Amino acid sequence: MLAKVNSSAVVGLDAVPVEVEVDISSRGLPSFTIVGLPDKAVEEAKERVRSAILNSGATFPDHRITVNLAPADLPKEGPSYDLPIALGVLIASEQLTADIKDALFMGELSLDGRLRHTNGVLPQAILAKEKNLKRLFLPFVNAKEASILKAIDIYPVPTLLSLFYHLKGIKTIKPQKHISLNTYFKSEAFELDMQDIKGQERAKRALEIAAAGSHNILLKGPPGAGKTLLARTLPSILPRLVFNEALEVTKIYSISGLLDKEPLVIKRPFRSPHHTSSHIGLIGGGAIPKPGEISLAHRGVLFLDEFPEFPRHVLEALRQPMEDGTITISRSSGRINFPAKFMLVAAQNPCPCGYLGDNHHECRCNQSQVIRYQSEFQAQCLIESTFT
Repeated sequence: MLAKVNSSAVVGLDAVPVEVEVDISSRGLPSFTIVGLPDKAVEEAKERVRSAILNSGATFPDHRITVNLAPADLPKEGPSYDLPIALGVLIASEQLTADIKDALFMGELSLDGRLRHTNGVLPQAILAKEKNLKRLFLPFVNAKEASILKAIDIYPVPTLLSLFYHLKGIKTIKPQKHISLNTYFKSEAFELDMQDIKGQERAKRALEIAAAGSHNILLKGPPGAGKTLLARTLPSILPRLVFNEALEVTKIYSISGLLDKEPLVIKRPFRSPHHTSSHIGLIGGGAIPKPGEISLAHRGVLFLDEFPEFPRHVLEALRQPMEDGTITISRSSGRINFPAKFMLVAAQNPCPCGYLGDNHHECRCNQSQVIRYQSEFQAQCLIESTFT
């Protein structure tokens, strides 16, 4: 028997429909095959699905099982196909009869049938709403993330067995209540607030001007002068995120697996990558492209401490995203655009030891070292024209 279950895959920041087809045939030797360009995590779903079905009290078919993830030319990654595959096996083996044409399923299964946290829930929930699907079944721990959307019923599924009982009509799962966004925006609070900093009036004034015009800024001073602290307080004086901006940022953090307990990102991001970060770590990329630090800083602040220590090729890669507000990553399978509208804040010391011109510490650098350090910085700062 053939069963079809609706699911989805995340490509870039958006989700695309994926139809999970499960066919069980009595011909041939018992086997379990997944086709449709699955990665290693999807391939391993065979063992998770088998154990979850058996530990939930159902029977795993002792036949030839073929799972097709359509469209077949789209690479599939991650464990979110566990739930639709398990559901397809139960329907195809005639252990379950249910009308699921108007529903989308996603979630990673543990061996005992529980559903684990899954990344990329928000883009897939938006897809379900755009495709006019009425129901979305996802892991219980991800329910709040999707509950910010209306016009679709969100069903938090704790276990595979509870979903089986729900579709059978034995014990229904209550839909997740939709959450009012006003409650989140009212609770905005910052760990570091500029109003709590005493002194540094000129530096704070410069940051206020930069924040007002969304200008980039370079902070230069000796160690301990407060450059990092001032930079970390910058989001507290930036305008609040509006709903569409918050949704953009939340989608980025959702697919990156960086969402905290709150289902919506309401504060402007602050990202501070180390100067040893790789080109891919900062810009984004990989075999299946993922957002880098500049995309994680979208609508927020990207802070580059020890700016002269960053490799030249990494700084060169910042120029195009800063001008266009997006980063395009091209691979043989296609091109993906990630948003990258951020405010760049950089910090550096005046000399190698950091105490040139300091009234309390003596500079240990000779003149040639200072000239070399500053010339190296000027050579690396290919985007210095963007600083204010």
